Amino acid sequence: MASFRSFAVLCATVSYLASGVGAAVTSATCQTLEATTDISIDHPIDIAYTQENSEYWSAGCTALKPACIIKPTTAQEMSAVVKVLLQNNETFSVKSGGHNPNQNFASIDGGPLISTANLNEVIYDAEAGTVRVGTGNRWEDVHKVLDGLNVTIVGGRIGNVGVGGYILGGGLSFLSGEHGWAANNLLEADIVLANGTIVTASNTQNSDLLKVLKAGGPNVGIVTAYTLKAHPVGQVWGGNLVFGSEKTADLLKALRNFTLNYPDEKAGIILTSEITLSTLVNIWIMFLFYDGPTPPAGVFDMFTSLQPGVNSAKTRSYYDLLSFNDWAIVKGSVYTIATETTTLPTAEFADVADTHLTNCFNHWKNVSNSIAEVPGLIASVAFQPYPAQFARKAKAVDPSGDLLALDDSADRIIFEFDYSYLPGLGAQNDVKVDDATVRLYSGMKDIVDTAVADRRIPDAYRPLFMNDGYFRQDYWGRIAPESRELVQRVSAAVDPNQFFKTRTAGGFFVN
Repeated sequence: MASFRSFAVLCATVSYLASGVGAAVTSATCQTLEATTDISIDHPIDIAYTQENSEYWSAGCTALKPACIIKPTTAQEMSAVVKVLLQNNETFSVKSGGHNPNQNFASIDGGPLISTANLNEVIYDAEAGTVRVGTGNRWEDVHKVLDGLNVTIVGGRIGNVGVGGYILGGGLSFLSGEHGWAANNLLEADIVLANGTIVTASNTQNSDLLKVLKAGGPNVGIVTAYTLKAHPVGQVWGGNLVFGSEKTADLLKALRNFTLNYPDEKAGIILTSEITLSTLVNIWIMFLFYDGPTPPAGVFDMFTSLQPGVNSAKTRSYYDLLSFNDWAIVKGSVYTIATETTTLPTAEFADVADTHLTNCFNHWKNVSNSIAEVPGLIASVAFQPYPAQFARKAKAVDPSGDLLALDDSADRIIFEFDYSYLPGLGAQNDVKVDDATVRLYSGMKDIVDTAVADRRIPDAYRPLFMNDGYFRQDYWGRIAPESRELVQRVSAAVDPNQFFKTRTAGGFFVN
């Protein structure tokens, strides 16, 4: 079955992508840069262009054909690109790892695409306790350099995820229990502003600009490098547990207990349910992590005692674990992502303790089943714990704060909703999945809002997690007003003509 699906994806993808050949048009930016600079530029006839434009998790992004792909290698070259863009009215996009599946957030049809792929430095400063990371890296690239040095940085949970957009969205990590969001570990950033100026943002210079980068998205400039805190690390323990759908009730109960009674700041999990709609096969796949060679007794017992059909957790290096987790990527399909946040019932809500997450799960399953006819559809929901301890740790390690500004008044679950399906089989499938995605996240919000109104779960601040946001979701409408106002103020100061908001093809831009 797996080989048949892979072949089907390949055939459909070739057809889908071929339909876009020739879509690229002449670009004034590309022509000017080629005539006046030595910056690397890939054209549609180049093999390098095809390779770079295939480096997306979603075939929906690969189907968009940029006029050219611009690959600066330094902040100075990025500045030159921005200055040329200022001379024309072309819409452009900036790409890091290509993880974000929202079309135009890191992809573009007909305009110039700026790839950060050649901004790939990884420099460990043992004396300062920092790692300088170019925004074109993927997390597995970073950890490969750090492997064997007994240090790590707070980053992605799957190796193939790109560095650039991950931190701008906040960055939830296996290490968040110990060290907060990835953004809380950001010490310094090099940024190209809208006028082409290169500035450094840190706690001692341009501090407001630095804070805006911590879950503020692409509103103030193009980051070319981050300097992040380094943390000691040795061998870690992790892998996957796989369960059948008959364990659903027990797994949701264990998830709630793990989150409410967070057992160890070194522990991290993602609990994912996946349905292959063509076969109606529903399984649970759990990602486990422990920052140490083995977890103490009791940390994960509530899950391992449920007798998983597969248990691949073992002691390994952090780099090995992140690379291993790449198996979860399904490239070649059109892929969508969305999110919602819920608080969890505590002891005072004991009578409904085990029903709220079940209601959420059932809503996801019902909406997904409603589009089962979409060819090759795989639906998944990831339950990502965000215990109150995470919020306390974020404030402790980063007193200046991040834009999400989550408090410790409640334990939360951050949902990630994903659909993937075969490309090139009709625009009607895009419409069906888009409609289902909106019904899914809006209906989930209704379920949570109703539970709050009925006093079945705690009433607490519930922002959206940008890294998992659907392009139709109102990220800035859900974030703390003071965070939104800070971004508005800083954006107006460094980009008064709103160059990035009006000229970038897509992204979560503040109003």
